[in-house]
Amino acid sequence: MTAAGPVPTPANAPGVRRRLACMLYESVLLFGVIMVVGLLHSTITQQRDALQGSSGLQATVFLALGIYFAGFWSASGQTLAMKTWHIRLQTTTGTLPRWPRAAARYVASWLWFLPALASAHAAGVHSSAGFAVIVAAGMLAYSALAWLRPDRQWPHDVLCGTRLVDTRSTRAAPAQSAA
Repeated sequence: MTAAGPVPTPANAPGVRRRLACMLYESVLLFGVIMVVGLLHSTITQQRDALQGSSGLQATVFLALGIYFAGFWSASGQTLAMKTWHIRLQTTTGTLPRWPRAAARYVASWLWFLPALASAHAAGVHSSAGFAVIVAAGMLAYSALAWLRPDRQWPHDVLCGTRLVDTRSTRAAPAQSAA
């Protein structure tokens, strides 16, 4: 396995705001992926109603996203959004994660949403506005956990033995051109 870069330190960990911006950009890109997966699923299963077979569609989208993320992370350590924002995923030893670790990180990354979703369900929230507020608050609380760690990594990365690193800090500075 080839090395993905240096072992990360707090100095070369990307900032939390930049990681959140990357996540927002990733969600825009994934909109198209989810639309195609949804179209294929509804065509293959001949789904005629949005509520018919919704659990199967959710499982299909979950698997498709898992393949997307684990595939990119194990191949190059970066999705398209991560390349744009100069962020790379690697193990704590500085290598690219293999498929099982990348898949485990994908599953563990649902910690972003699951506690907030469970809280909204337990509170009996049925309005979309209330639901959005609870999920957004849960996501902000989860992202704040990175500021509590000296290496600025999120809990699912710590759990899976992975790190996000800033690829700009591993590049050589561009040479000055003579005027």
